[in-house]
Amino acid sequence: MSELNLAQRVKELRNRKGLSQEDLAEESGLSLRTIQRIENSETEPRGDTLRKLAEALNCSPEDIIDWKIQEDKGYLALLSMSALGFLFFPLLGIIIPLTLWVFKKDKVKGVDLLGKSILNFQITWTLLLFSFYIFLFSGAFGLLKGLDFSFGPIKIVLLIIVTYGYNLMVTLINTIRIYQGKSFKYIPAIRILR
Repeated sequence: MSELNLAQRVKELRNRKGLSQEDLAEESGLSLRTIQRIENSETEPRGDTLRKLAEALNCSPEDIIDWKIQEDKGYLALLSMSALGFLFFPLLGIIIPLTLWVFKKDKVKGVDLLGKSILNFQITWTLLLFSFYIFLFSGAFGLLKGLDFSFGPIKIVLLIIVTYGYNLMVTLINTIRIYQGKSFKYIPAIRILR
């Protein structure tokens, strides 16, 4: 585990709220020079200063002092495996990873990038899958057949099975690669989350 510098944490929290140093000084009741010293690692906020700073940043004092980024390959592998929820219901392949991503995206190294990659892939896959279902159940395959593309319900069902198999393969391969500390690739994916 490597502890993130307290000064960086205060600056990050301030930027997330869209505040300048002057705005933070005004909201917290601290002087601009105090805010500058904290962000330049010249001083560490304690007691009343820490409490005022935390209130102005809408967080607890512990969030400022004890914030850490941890490396956890197990959590990354769990995040990757969570996408297998699609096997039970397609939207679970999005909901479960989304929940895990939101919960730890700022606390575990690599979760933000991995979560976005998984979610972009799962959203793309789900859109593709639902388009196959629309063709299957709307009778559109009859229109396509009339245009001599020869798509029938059996071929669309086979496409759905292949689509499920591809998602399963991509998820399992990437989970293994993540656990081994290697890079991952979730493709194809529409970049919805950047």
